[in-house]
Amino acid sequence: MTDDQTKKIAVIRCDIVSEACPGVGCFMAFNKRKEHFREYGSNTEMVAFFTCGGCSGRRVYRLLKSLEKFKVDVVHLSSCIQMDNYPKCPHIEEIKRTVRNAGMELVEGTHH
Repeated sequence: MTDDQTKKIAVIRCDIVSEACPGVGCFMAFNKRKEHFREYGSNTEMVAFFTCGGCSGRRVYRLLKSLEKFKVDVVHLSSCIQMDNYPKCPHIEEIKRTVRNAGMELVEGTHH
């Protein structure tokens, strides 16, 4: 990717936490380029924001495949999937492996 091309990112979030969290923290951090989004320039777009589909992360592979046509460069695992004060994700390693096997860069975290 050259500097003048738009970088496209997606965020995978916890299905359980999505019942109580509207995703504001992730979007605010992205819009203000804070925390795990601080390295992105103005030529970056968040093009997808979706849940894992519940345990066992059953939706991740299918949705990553559908994102290939949109040429997503980077996938962030939301903070809720990784932090101790949220329900522990028992499938995080498999989700990470799925993202990497899809050929997309993986960033662990969003707004924390």
